[in-house]
This record gives sequence, structure tokens and C-alpha cells, in this order.
Amino acid sequence: MGADAGWLKEHIRDIADFPKPGVAFKDITPLLADADAFRFTIDALADAFTGQHIDKVLGIEARGFITAAPVAYRCGAGFVPVRKPGKLPSAIEREEYELEYGTDLLEVHRDAINPGERVVIVDDVIATGGTAAATLALAERLGAEVVGLGFVVELAFLGGRGKLSGQELVSLITYS
Repeated sequence: MGADAGWLKEHIRDIADFPKPGVAFKDITPLLADADAFRFTIDALADAFTGQHIDKVLGIEARGFITAAPVAYRCGAGFVPVRKPGKLPSAIEREEYELEYGTDLLEVHRDAINPGERVVIVDDVIATGGTAAATLALAERLGAEVVGLGFVVELAFLGGRGKLSGQELVSLITYS
């Protein structure tokens, strides 16, 4: 990645005790509301995978959709939504995962990814890595080659990167 993204931190707001007491939520909505910060974010994430053929970009519900869809556009790739349970109308693959404040499920349409397709996974934040690892498992189960994962924010102190060993991981802002 070329340009320094450190200045984006001024566009991240901390929300104490959300979604539960003791959790400090990193709110990216101020970043999304600033045209320059949002443009830089999308360009930096897309540029991280320049020169690699990308067939699909997987975006994780819900804030991951906001960044993954324009990254897919920039990469000339399709966009695949990875959803919470019960939101997809066709045959699905499902993966349970743990996050820093509980467990949940993710689903993707079985026909959204073809075997051998090269994919990138994009989300707003990597914390404990459970959501990203679940999406990685779904993509691989459907036969995709995962080229890398991109995040706006990484909460390194929660160790999520460790659940994705062997994968190329790009994060624009890191909190240690």
C-alpha cells in the first residue's frame, strides 16, 4: 500500500459500551461521511490488490457492504454479500463464528462463488477475526481462491490476524 492512511484515525469515533458494556466500538460513519476520507479508503483497499486478477469481492454484513461494493467496482469484479441468517432467498452455505461479544452465523448463496474464482474479502473492522475466518471458510468451501482480506480498521490487541495465518491481510488503520 502506497500512501499513509494514519490520518484516517481522526475520522474514527469511539463509542463506549456498545454493543455491550466494556466494548469500545470503532465507529467509521464519520469516515464514510467525509468524501476525501471515504475516497482514500476505497482507493487504498482496491490498490492493495492491484495487478492481481480478482473475480469477486465478498463484503460482510453490514458495514462491510459499504466498502466492499466500491472496492469490487474499482477491481472490475463482482460483489458477493455475506449475510446474517435468513436474509438470502436461495440455497446457502452457512458458517458459525465467535466474535468479541458472542456468537453468530454468516451465510452466502451457494452459486455466488464458482470453484477456482479468485476472491478478496473486505470488511470494516477486524477484531477477534471470527467474522473474517468464517467468511474465509465459506469462500474456500465453495472452491474460491482467497487472494487476500482488506479492512479499514484492525484492533490488533484482540489478535484477529492470528485466525487468518497464511492469508494476505491489509488494514488501513491499526489500534495496538
